[in-house]
Amino acid sequence: MIAEKIIDVKSLRFPWETKDPFLFCAHHRDKYPKGNEKMGIDLEDLKGRNIGEDFTIKDGWRMYHGSSVPGFPVHPHRGFETITINKEGFVDHSDSLGAAGRFGAGDVQWMTAGKGIQHSEMFPLIHQDKENHLELFQVWLNLPKANKFVEPHFKMLWRDMIPMVKETDINGKTTEINIIAGSLNGIQSPSPTPNSWASDPNNNVTVFTIKMEANANWKLPAATGEVNRTLYFYRGHTINIENQTIKGYHLIELNPSEEIEIKNGSKDAYLLLLQGKPINEPVTQYGPFVMNTKTEIEEAFSDYQKTKFGGWSWSEQGPVHARDKGRFALHADGREETK
Repeated sequence: MIAEKIIDVKSLRFPWETKDPFLFCAHHRDKYPKGNEKMGIDLEDLKGRNIGEDFTIKDGWRMYHGSSVPGFPVHPHRGFETITINKEGFVDHSDSLGAAGRFGAGDVQWMTAGKGIQHSEMFPLIHQDKENHLELFQVWLNLPKANKFVEPHFKMLWRDMIPMVKETDINGKTTEINIIAGSLNGIQSPSPTPNSWASDPNNNVTVFTIKMEANANWKLPAATGEVNRTLYFYRGHTINIENQTIKGYHLIELNPSEEIEIKNGSKDAYLLLLQGKPINEPVTQYGPFVMNTKTEIEEAFSDYQKTKFGGWSWSEQGPVHARDKGRFALHADGREETK
């Protein structure tokens, strides 16, 4: 019997199920081999793969839509936001506004697609002397109707900007919480993009990544307001909530008005928390476009065919930056951040 603090428990299936205001969540974990001189994979090692549409784990990794460098070459978006949380490896960003960047483990890119943008997200295999492992989440956060046509914008939340709260239980076991959005114990996340649903604190948008030491106990405080709250237990053995044992690779939909005590099992546990006030508007989605009506989706396709959302000035469909470039963000206004 499911306890009252738990609304539902489900196995995780790609892409992960989400609740309003979230639209989509994907977890990517790939153990790529050593990179070649072009930061990609040699043709010989690509045999037997459905290049251009490779989502099957083979030898521990996938190419996604990439042909040499794995990743997602140029594609459009309109009407929502992407939050890309990088845990390991590198992501190279390029877009139709002329912006670009490279971010690595611990960094987060928050991008508002708004009225329309094209971008590519490639996973350069920088290391030639060792394997290149990648782990990231991409979360799609909806925009309300009033903000679906705002100007596209991206912001980097560099790892040194993201607070980490470390709590120790009575047995000395630790839980580490990275606060990507929202707050915990009075500690606030960095600000998201200006037109985000998360930019209004009344919407209580919360994104945490959580690591629990084996046998650790941790209490997730109750939320304020009317929100949806989902916990994704994506790696580990078991956790226990309200005397219910939950195996790894499950989502747990929680009652947000209740404090939740999580008791970890015998192995380290890794979790993602998504929470927010629902937008409560109609959602019509077709591929990379998320609007309120079918007519608006048709208009999005028409606009994209006419304008290409600014076109594509890059010489490749999936550009990667120089191997030695390091972590950086070049914004459409010419401003550059380096790390």
